[in-house]
Amino acid sequence: MNAPVTLAAATLGSLPAHVTVPTYDRSEITTGIVHFGVGGFHRAHQAMYVDTLLNTGKAREWGICGVGVMPGDKRMKGALDAQDGLYTLVSRHSDGTWDARIIGSIVEYLYAPDDPEAVIEKMAAPGTRIVSLTVTEGGYNLRHDTGEFDASHPAVQHDLTSGAPTTTFGLVIAALARRRERGLPSFTVMSCDNIEGNGHVARKVFTAFAELKDPGLAEWMRANTTFPNSMVDRITPVTTPEVTAAITERLGIDDRWPVVAEPFTSWVLEDEFADGRPEFDAAGVHLVTDVAPYELMKLRLLNASHQGLCYFAYLAGYRLVHDAASDPLFSAFLLDYMNREATPTLKPVPGVNLDEYKKTLIERFSNPEIADTIARLCAESSDRIPKWLLPVIRENLAKDGDIRLSAAIVASWARYAEGVDEHGQPIEVVDQLRNTLVPLAQRQRDEPLVFVKNTSVFGALADEPRFTEAYTWALDSLHRDGARATLEKLVSAPVR
Repeated sequence: MNAPVTLAAATLGSLPAHVTVPTYDRSEITTGIVHFGVGGFHRAHQAMYVDTLLNTGKAREWGICGVGVMPGDKRMKGALDAQDGLYTLVSRHSDGTWDARIIGSIVEYLYAPDDPEAVIEKMAAPGTRIVSLTVTEGGYNLRHDTGEFDASHPAVQHDLTSGAPTTTFGLVIAALARRRERGLPSFTVMSCDNIEGNGHVARKVFTAFAELKDPGLAEWMRANTTFPNSMVDRITPVTTPEVTAAITERLGIDDRWPVVAEPFTSWVLEDEFADGRPEFDAAGVHLVTDVAPYELMKLRLLNASHQGLCYFAYLAGYRLVHDAASDPLFSAFLLDYMNREATPTLKPVPGVNLDEYKKTLIERFSNPEIADTIARLCAESSDRIPKWLLPVIRENLAKDGDIRLSAAIVASWARYAEGVDEHGQPIEVVDQLRNTLVPLAQRQRDEPLVFVKNTSVFGALADEPRFTEAYTWALDSLHRDGARATLEKLVSAPVR
């Protein structure tokens, strides 16, 4: 085998013929989108859609400038800078075939801690018309108990009272202030995170920060800044060293940080932009006036089902998602949850056959080529469960619907959070609230409700007798009989 080709603008012509490369002159692409949170998902999703448009000769003024805010983002800057912003995106099909393409839509990358002024000026530039976000569910700084912006956070307090901003909120608001001062239109703030009403949430938190910083700017934003809602969908596992090595071996590309994703991709986007947008619909984006039915479908079926799978699966000994999803017991449990508890909380979804969608989800979870890890799904549960699963429980409680399976999923999280599996092996609990949640979970054999009495995460759910009855039954079963036996009892249980 020939030596792998080091990915860079100068080597695109040397890549293997079966790898698709950009057909456009990247030197002619100008920045129109500034994106916070350039991780695997953004590079497999939004950046891919923009690249698709560029390959058709459209969107030449809509190149992406990535922005990193977190310490770990410096590594991404190093990887992209070394490769002229290029990276390999591989879609891996369940039959073992790969589709590989080089994405060229990220034309700049700025690391905010090194030069916050450059980031603010990039957003304040007339050509920038969209600021987009994939900053994770926890990046919106909402209190779990009230759902309001947490102004007491130390980093937020720093940005409200000090000079150079360090947070996404501080940077974006500083840029909007400059645009207002210069008489420029507001850019659109476009959230691409897995949060119900993500545009509404973005509007709430950025306007709340502006209100504290400059009430006049907040008023200007209410009149000028748009925050479209969106539903984004593509399973994109973390790029491991093994994935990088496999791409080098199979494709002959030396890429510092490639991305692997499933073939399926979807983006439903509210067509509400302050200063124009790319022709997203020409790249397959579904532009609508109301995203809510689609995002509820995705969050409560796909995302909540990931949580329904991961803790039970980890406790039962699985470490890869496709292995657990291929187990008939686990797939039956997920379909029961989707049919009996999630679907009754959904709105009609125009153009979507829900039964087919649910079947497709199991097939997607079972794709062995993705090799997604159970541990990835288990991470940051305190951000995910309150946004994806607890709304299903609360809605079903309110209308006397079934909550037995949802309550068991919460119990499986609590059991996982004890930090030890069914064989006595330690579990690395990855969660920003780890220091609070793990000690609570470790007390629950004697105090069964102590975990869900944490009102900052669960609100008043521990005061709901129907929930606590189902929850304590599942938790006791997990302790006494284990994850698999508990699932067997849940799947065979009659619908109430």
